[in-house]
Formats: sequence, C-alpha cells, structure tokens
Amino acid sequence: MRQLPVWLAAAWAMSLTMLGFMVVPMLFVHLPTPAMAGQMAAKLFSAQTWVSVACGAMLLMAFRSNRLLVPVESARAATLFVVGGVLLALLVELAVAPRIVARENLALWHRIGSAMYFGQWVCALVVFKKMIAAR
Repeated sequence: MRQLPVWLAAAWAMSLTMLGFMVVPMLFVHLPTPAMAGQMAAKLFSAQTWVSVACGAMLLMAFRSNRLLVPVESARAATLFVVGGVLLALLVELAVAPRIVARENLALWHRIGSAMYFGQWVCALVVFKKMIAAR
C-alpha cells in the first residue's frame, strides 16, 4: 500500500509517454490516411485524459490519506504538479480538442494542444520523481 503513490505516478507518466511518443506517431505511419490516424489519435487522447484524471485523483487521495502514504513535504511539493497536470489534461480535452476536431485554425490549436500535452507530461514526470525521492 505504501508503494501506491509511486505506482500511480508511474502509470500516469508512462501512459502519457507511450501514447504521445510512440502510439500516436505509429498511427500516422501505419494507417492509410492522416485523417484516419487523426480520428484514432483523438479517441486515444480522450481516453488518456480520463487515465490522467483517475491517476491524479487517486494521488491526491493518497496524499490526504490517514495512513500517511507519502511524507507531508513530498505530498505538498507534488500536489501543485498533480493539479496542474490534471487541469492541463482537462483543458486539452474540453477546450482544445473540440477545436482540433472541428478543424478550426488547425495548426494553431494543434500546437496549443501539443504544448499542453507536453506540460502535462512534464508534470507527471515531476510527480513520479518526487514519489521516488520520497521512498
């Protein structure tokens, strides 16, 4: 049970890493058209949002647990990054993705979404590093 925050942070960071840096690029290489790859990528990014929200929520609950799963200072230091990462995920899903799907100024919104995804990835990596250091 004491390793739960480390596993949650690892799952969050690695799911972002695999999807953003391996799975989605492979879609654009192997699917017949970029439109098909884009549609599939949108669905995968949407699923990733809810993985991020679930991991973030469980991390926050672990930080507030009566069992003291994470030292207080480590929890305080990581909380900002957990909240930031989850907010970035939700912003991409609810504000940026609809504009990309609608092909509204596609290049701009794709860059914004990519930057926000990268920011979320950095937040998840920082949380993972803090959870490892807390052990």
